[in-house]
Amino acid sequence: MGKAKRQEHTFGRRSAASVLYQSEIIGKPVDRILEEGDIPEEAGLNEYGRLLLLGFSAHRAEIDRIISERSANWAVNRMPMVDRELLRITVYEMKYVDAVPIPVSINEAVEIAKEFGGDDSYRFINGLLGRVARDLDEQASGSGSDSDAASAPDDAASAEPAESPAADGSEDAVESEPIETVEGTAATAEPEVSAAFAADGAAPAAPEVAAVALSVED
Repeated sequence: MGKAKRQEHTFGRRSAASVLYQSEIIGKPVDRILEEGDIPEEAGLNEYGRLLLLGFSAHRAEIDRIISERSANWAVNRMPMVDRELLRITVYEMKYVDAVPIPVSINEAVEIAKEFGGDDSYRFINGLLGRVARDLDEQASGSGSDSDAASAPDDAASAEPAESPAADGSEDAVESEPIETVEGTAATAEPEVSAAFAADGAAPAAPEVAAVALSVED
């Protein structure tokens, strides 16, 4: 996959998390936001971001259950808002978007958390997603022999970052070393969000705040 496609996916993840953040701030379900087109222009939601949002909306209960089970007794609704929305988007991508290797999803989430989350967010997110990845790998190993292969081998959830790219249309595995899973505890921030998905990192001052696009460097 070329650089442009990778950037499209990176921006899609960030914009999807931004719209989810806005959804909670204004108290409107994400599917209604998409249906009504109530997305600020500056949010910059692209096609991949829309795919992630629609997918999460359809599987919300399942995704939240997975996060809750792997969060070491840290309730989903008590997590810092930035962490929560980023986890939701990433767990959906890990479970349902076969074209993107799981290590890529985790690495992207960790980098976004470093930029927009609290001081401990990236450790918490990395550890939780690492546990989810092991669960998905075990599930795939247990059912692989009994089901027809619907996707190419490179699309498997167990893909390593250093492997060759997945099947056509998939995302290249990252070239950097995989991030070591951290079994740390949840971020210590208060339930209220500690940092907004905004370019300046400032939390919105009122429910009417519009989501701000998360830019991707060329």
